[in-house]
Amino acid sequence: MGAARLEVAVYEEVEADTTATLQAMAVVILASIAAGIGSVGVGPGGVRSIVMSGVGSLAGWVIWAFMTYVIGTKLLPEPQTQADTGQLMRTLGFAQAPGIGRIFVGVPAIGPLVLLIVSLWMLVAMIIAVRQALDYKSTWRALAVCVIGWVIAIVIPAIALVATGAPVGDGF
Repeated sequence: MGAARLEVAVYEEVEADTTATLQAMAVVILASIAAGIGSVGVGPGGVRSIVMSGVGSLAGWVIWAFMTYVIGTKLLPEPQTQADTGQLMRTLGFAQAPGIGRIFVGVPAIGPLVLLIVSLWMLVAMIIAVRQALDYKSTWRALAVCVIGWVIAIVIPAIALVATGAPVGDGF
């Protein structure tokens, strides 16, 4: 709950607690399941879709933590920056706590608004998580790390699709 309330102390605590990695993984899985349940009302769903979403979320979490580590410690470090991928996995995992609200995305009339609010809430949580895990003084630098990581996460798959000749259309 503290992570969802954007309590900086919670992010500091999980950054330092090496035993909290499984708890962070549980948050990622719960947020993914909530998103899967919420999407049932807005598109094709089912148990298989929820399971695949969970697996994808776990893989994305690990990749995102590694990318954030590289960007934050090699490309944009501050003098006091000292972190490892475990610290980023834990803080970024807990930053997905607001994503549990995606269970309501399929509710008619309010679903799109819920998705917007939850997405922005998760972005703010991620910026706090990055700032704390990388020991940044600047929130703007944490935002820059998140934006660079997001661009990489979008651009690399797009380049791979184009390079492999995969059809790019409505599904892209």
